[in-house]
Amino acid sequence: LAICTVLYILFAHVLTGVATVEDFRTGGKEASVSFAINKYMIGYSWLGQLVTVAILFGFTSVILVMLLGQSRVFYSMSKDGLLPKRYSKLHSKFQTPYKANLAILVIVGAFAAFIPGDIVGDMTSIGTLFAFVLVCISVIILRKREPDMKREFRTPWVPFVPILGVVVCLAMMYGLGWPNWLRLFAWMAIGIIIYFAYGRKNSVLNNPDK
Repeated sequence: LAICTVLYILFAHVLTGVATVEDFRTGGKEASVSFAINKYMIGYSWLGQLVTVAILFGFTSVILVMLLGQSRVFYSMSKDGLLPKRYSKLHSKFQTPYKANLAILVIVGAFAAFIPGDIVGDMTSIGTLFAFVLVCISVIILRKREPDMKREFRTPWVPFVPILGVVVCLAMMYGLGWPNWLRLFAWMAIGIIIYFAYGRKNSVLNNPDK
């Protein structure tokens, strides 16, 4: 992780001397590196093509991991009673939450088919950052309320690290603009409706005898 971080910083430093900010902001967008290479580095079109292939592999791996992770979130929520029990059913052979995978397939497929990619990307970013904010806050709360809870790992320098995480994530969320904040509030409203309509009364935590 440290090596990748250093490489990213050095690569970004070189690119700021190659292309303008507008090239990255409006010209190339997701493929801005390839765009900058093709525009300013004459004779290196082959490098731009290799970067494009690398971007596609990178996007594919990230999307795959996020989809696998989201189905596991559905699985855990289903076991906790916050979603129907069908989503915690495991495949008899592969032992994977296949029904949760199918649900994610339908949801993500519908978004990919009918909503522009830039909007979906921004919604994913602000949703993920908001989840990180909640996790950071939860670390502080659990450290205070449940100091003796069994933990697989411990966060150092509490509350400094969680507070820093909240500040950084909120700063990045602010940069995504108010339209994305409105979409985030809309999704939160849908989630709250699902929780109070189904999750709250079926929660294992609220119904320990179930």
